Amino acid sequence: MNTLAPFFLLTNASRISWASVPVFSVTKLVRLTSEMLQSGARLCSWFGVPDQDGTILVAVLALDAESILGVARSEPVSGSYPSLTPAHPQAHLFEREVWEQHGLVPVGHPWLKPVRHTCDNAPANAPFFRVDGGEVHEVAVGPVHAGVIEPGHFRFQCAGEDVLHLEIALGYQHRGIEEALAGGPHPATMHQMETIAGDTTIAHATAYASVLEALGGAEVPLRAQWLRAIALELERLANHTGDMGALALDVAFLPTSAACGKIRGDFLNLTALLCGNRFGRGLIRPGGCMHDLEEKRLLTLIEKLKTHMGDVEQAMAWFWDAASVRVRFRNVGVVYPSQATDIGLVGPAARACGLVRDVRFDHPAGWHRFSQTPVAVWPSGDIFARARVRSLEIQRSGRYLFEQLEAPVDGEIQTPVPAPLPESMAVALVEGWRGEVCHVALTDHYGRLRRYKITDPSFHNWTGLALALRGTAISDFPICNKSFNLSYCGFDL
Repeated sequence: MNTLAPFFLLTNASRISWASVPVFSVTKLVRLTSEMLQSGARLCSWFGVPDQDGTILVAVLALDAESILGVARSEPVSGSYPSLTPAHPQAHLFEREVWEQHGLVPVGHPWLKPVRHTCDNAPANAPFFRVDGGEVHEVAVGPVHAGVIEPGHFRFQCAGEDVLHLEIALGYQHRGIEEALAGGPHPATMHQMETIAGDTTIAHATAYASVLEALGGAEVPLRAQWLRAIALELERLANHTGDMGALALDVAFLPTSAACGKIRGDFLNLTALLCGNRFGRGLIRPGGCMHDLEEKRLLTLIEKLKTHMGDVEQAMAWFWDAASVRVRFRNVGVVYPSQATDIGLVGPAARACGLVRDVRFDHPAGWHRFSQTPVAVWPSGDIFARARVRSLEIQRSGRYLFEQLEAPVDGEIQTPVPAPLPESMAVALVEGWRGEVCHVALTDHYGRLRRYKITDPSFHNWTGLALALRGTAISDFPICNKSFNLSYCGFDL
């Protein structure tokens, strides 16, 4: 029997009618969700939908081994419901978010406090977790940092140099994007999607376009799907290369640091060659792509890619040949496979714990239905593994791009997208460079957006950074943090 049998089953980037989503009492929804998570399913999204009789809870689960998704919802509920988190820590932030947004109390939640900002349901200064002891001291870092980076607050409980506990408080970048989407799509909606996390423009734009296409019943031309896949891998190349350079800088290995800083810009320029913008803004729209890749620019892209891939491979060879780098990364910032499963890690951070978890492989949609890259995994769960997975993905993204660019797909790049069907729901997953991007849309009886839920991979993975610091020297925080390189604004929305 299928693990997700009580839920409505669907594939990635597809639509169902809202009436088809199974309805359970909130207690039964929690129980069924718990049973499915216990059986190996994974929580992609858990959110509330305001209703005249209360709040409807919606669960979106993934069964990666079978390439299917399952959705279900509760009857309207108010007040409280039994918490999922004690049995399934991956629900921890989702339930805090629902409480913050809708006032529903998850009874039994171990650490209920706001996720993004102070709300009516919480005190103005929510407490941080404290470890008692005569030699325990507290270190507060941020939210304003020394570098030109976004704000986030880190509160360490330490015994000497060893970190006993790290609590991460975000919300300083909260822009109200989800709230602004209600009643849409609006003229500004596409631009908001492209700026959820600026370094993940392609992934979020693809997820949004896929949702709108599913709601309207449109099939995107194959050439547009091909162009999207190329742009997604260019985005992956640029960001992984930049992060490898930053990791090299944090351990004072300057050859790779300097080289990767330059090569990251080269890869960004290839995206600009494709569409005129280094981050890919303006390329992807519902129905296809706004820019094509004619033969002359295609050949230029291939030649430049050959040069840049040769450069980054040399920079990686310097990096991995250095014993000082390898020893600095091994057995530091470890997240164990069982922890990664429990908290729902995604992306390279999950694959660095030995988990074979990649939307391109598990839930292929668009062009990835026809061509896939091998999943890069490493078992040790430390900084070495996270860096190694990134390095492997640089190689494999490069090979994938060469294969695709040498056999371009002919055809149109756009098709009209009908208006979203009323009373419908669509789910789209995209493997961004940090991991799974999840967009869920629900339309009202006019076909306008009733609720739009966005889950950036950072929402799953910040807890992984907190676990990686336990038992680690506080001086290792910079390299642990950079090995995850999570998004503040993608989390805060």
